Formats: sequence, C-alpha cells, structure tokens
Amino acid sequence: MRHAAQTPYHEGELLAQERAGFLESAEHLRRVIDDRLPRGADGFLADLRFLVMGAAAPDGRVWESIVYGPPGFLQVLGPRELLIAAHLPETDPLAAALAHTAQVGTLAIDLPHRRRLRINGRTEGVQDGIKLSVDQAYGNCPKYIQSREPEGAADAPTATQVMRSKELRPEQQRMIDTADTFFVASVSDEGDADTSHRGGNPGFVRSRTPQSLRWPEYEGNTMLMTLGNFTVNPAAGLLFVDWQSGTTLQLTGRATIDWDAGTAARVPGAERIVDFHVLQVIQTELPDGSLVWSAPQYSRFNPPA
Repeated sequence: MRHAAQTPYHEGELLAQERAGFLESAEHLRRVIDDRLPRGADGFLADLRFLVMGAAAPDGRVWESIVYGPPGFLQVLGPRELLIAAHLPETDPLAAALAHTAQVGTLAIDLPHRRRLRINGRTEGVQDGIKLSVDQAYGNCPKYIQSREPEGAADAPTATQVMRSKELRPEQQRMIDTADTFFVASVSDEGDADTSHRGGNPGFVRSRTPQSLRWPEYEGNTMLMTLGNFTVNPAAGLLFVDWQSGTTLQLTGRATIDWDAGTAARVPGAERIVDFHVLQVIQTELPDGSLVWSAPQYSRFNPPA
C-alpha cells in the first residue's frame, strides 16, 4: 500500500513518465498529491449523487463500478476518512470485495461544474455502507468533462436486469461508439488501485471487434497514473454510462499502450493510443426515469473525433 506522504509514484508510473518525457513535469506536480482530503472536500462531496469506484476482484480481474446515493451520502469523517453511505448491488462484481478490506481507487466527479477529485485508499465494510481510509487524494483539471445536469430522482436506483457475456453485442458496441465519457480502473503490481475519467467528442472511443476497443490518450496532467499501472499490470476495468437511461456497461480485460508516435499522429489530439481486449461484459439496466441527466455541453478542450 502506497501513501502519498511516502512516495506518490510507483515504478510503473516513473517508467511511463520517462518514456513520455514527463519526468520533470510530473516531479513538479507530486506536491498536489496528499494523504489527506483537501480543504473544502466535505462541501464538494455532499452535493454528489454517485461515486465511481475501481478495484480488483478476488480473481484478479479489475472492474470499474458506480455507487449511487442521494446528496449527502458521501460523508467526510475526518481528514483521512470518508463514509460512503450506500452499497453496491449484489450483482456488481466488486460488491463482495468492497464489503470487506480492499484497495480501491475512487473518482468523485461533479458533472455540472466540471470538477473532480480522486481518492485512493482502503475500504472497510460497515453497517451504513463502506468506509474509505485515504492513502492518496488530489484534484484534476476540468479538461474533457462534458457538463450535465441531473434531472432524475435523487434516490439510489435499483437494477432491474443484468446481462453477462464474454464479448460485446452490436447494441453495446454502438453505446461505446457514441459515448463522450467513460471511466477506467487500473491497479499497480502491488495492488494500489486508481480510477480515472476519459472524455471526448462522440466517437473518440471505438469498438473495433466484439472483443476489442481503442481510445486516444489526450494531453493531461503528465503524472500518467493510469498508464503507469498499465505498464506493470495490464488488467483494467472500464465503465460506460447511458446518461439518459442509467444503463451501464462494465468491461474487464487487458489494456495495451501503443507508444508509436505515428499511430497517435493519425488521431487528432492523441499523444498515444490504448488498445483494450474484452474478457467479460456486464450490462445493468435501471428502471425507466430513475436516473436521467440533461444533454451534454461538450468540453471546449475536446479534439475532433
């Protein structure tokens, strides 16, 4: 387990930063990573209706999940403790793992105001939900976040149908090909988990076959947390959300970084490309109208897709 007070970067992150030419820039940014929640985090978290969470399941596969709750379900207990007053549904691949002790990466994201906070640490199952002890906390810039306003009920929705498969169906490929946002979970070779956001104009991420997809890595903060994990552990989890219906697609598989500059040059705005091989798909449907968001206002930073 890695605490920000000890060293913010592990070997994989340093290797990725070196290969990308970002070592100096990333070193300057290490001070933004803390082992305490930032000042004002309680007010920021209190307004949110969901939290994205990534971790490795007991079988080693990495998944990205989403937990819902009414505003106030994320409660700061102290500078190093967060209560998530909600539970993942039993059908979620991370439900059993997060009910006990697990290393987890989370992303608190405020879509209307394009704000986000990454909180990584260890979970403990408690009566009211999940308690998270903070190892790392740091904010990210608003780039590539599409602004949306909540229009549905604030109560946590209940899944009505869960479908599992080993490859993408045509309608699931269409959902990916038209997405403007997804979330990615990664884990280091020592088990430290991380959750990150990826955004762009519809079409920026593409399904290539029923078992593969590809996305560009745009200019970011140069710390390369996600790519650093992929460098030492290709296991990854992706989460796609249909913001009009609440339907989610959870994919687990393996990620490979394509560092070739010529490949990236063929994609507007890309610094490098990531290929993802699908091992399992979970589609979860929610009741109609239970969770609805407005049409997006696209980020001005989005490159053309």
